[in-house]
Amino acid sequence: QVQLVESGGGLVQPGGSLRLSCAASGSIFSINAMGWYRQAPGKQRELVATMTTGGSTNLADSVKGRFAISRDNAKNTVYLQMTSLKPEDAAVYYCNFRELVGTTRVYWGQGTQVTVSS
Repeated sequence: QVQLVESGGGLVQPGGSLRLSCAASGSIFSINAMGWYRQAPGKQRELVATMTTGGSTNLADSVKGRFAISRDNAKNTVYLQMTSLKPEDAAVYYCNFRELVGTTRVYWGQGTQVTVSS
C-alpha cells in the first residue's frame, strides 16, 4: 500500500556530508513515523533516526550531533542530513515508514548504499 523511494546515497570521504531523501507514495495514513535504519555487513539493522508527522524525533546516540532528520509532510518525504561522516557510518541505509493509526503497518525501502572511504 505504501511505496518508498530512496535517493542520495553514494561515496564520500571521512568528514564529508550526504543528504538522503525518501519519498512515500500510495495509501498513506496521515499519522505516521518515517525515518532511517542502516545495516553494515555482518551486523544487524539498527535505527538511525525517525520522525513522526507531529514532529517527534528519535536519534541513535551514535549520530546525535552529526545527523539531522527532517520531513515535509505535504510531500510525504523524509530527509537525513549527514555530516562529519565516519567510516563506521558506512552501511546500506533503509527508509522506514510506520503507520501510527489504522492497520499500523510497516514498510521498507530497497536501501541506498552509503560508503565512507578515502
